[in-house]
Amino acid sequence: MPAQSDYIVEGHPKPHRRAGAGARIVLLHGFLGGSAHWQAEIARFSATHDVIAPDLPGFGEAGAMPGYDRIERMADYLIDLLDDIGVTAFSLLGHSMGGMVAQSVAAKIPDRVHRLILYGTGPLGVMPDRFETLDVSRRRLREDGIENSVRRIAATWLVKREHDPNLPFLASVGDCASVDAALKAFDAMEHWDGRQQLPSLRMPSLILWGDRDRSYRWPQIETLWTGLPNASLAAVPGASHAAHLEKPRVVHAILEDALNEAASQ
Repeated sequence: MPAQSDYIVEGHPKPHRRAGAGARIVLLHGFLGGSAHWQAEIARFSATHDVIAPDLPGFGEAGAMPGYDRIERMADYLIDLLDDIGVTAFSLLGHSMGGMVAQSVAAKIPDRVHRLILYGTGPLGVMPDRFETLDVSRRRLREDGIENSVRRIAATWLVKREHDPNLPFLASVGDCASVDAALKAFDAMEHWDGRQQLPSLRMPSLILWGDRDRSYRWPQIETLWTGLPNASLAAVPGASHAAHLEKPRVVHAILEDALNEAASQ
């Protein structure tokens, strides 16, 4: 995997990674994530696409920035970044909390989002049947601090938990977040409900899900699948919330098929 510093765009006030040329795809990380999560995807898809991976305020390379307490504000931040760098039309992939932001972006500027890829996410921010409630995660973050919380939570994103070799990488990215940004993100998720806007998201959509995901269970995925007017579903067997790290070849093949389909339309 490339070093975490690879692909960073220097000198821009809104931190992001970018590489390649061609049709544009935006990759948006989730809670306790960062643009570094997409190193392998940037390396793979920049051969055929202009790949942009932002860091949300308070996370990753933007860890020093104040975080936001509403999903809609995160969506506005992303739209402003894309406007700043001249990205007018694009495919949009959002993972986990980033999938909530992606749904909000697609609702705000539907004509600019050619294809929507919702990965390991759902339409309801409180995440029913999550491995623990947001209130428990919030309390433990205050008690345990960011580093311990990152390691504990990130382990739930992997089928092999603490024994998965990807855990140190996830932890190193998550450690860039501030406690304040993480607490605000819990508030943002808790206050967000995207179910009413699903019928308006008429662009081609792909729902990508690891079938052993402990954050987003099947009922949330089914709601996306049945609620979006033009959606397909790809379930990755034997993978959890970080399926792109656990089974990268499978996930890349699914994404390549979706992006090729987008290019042909």
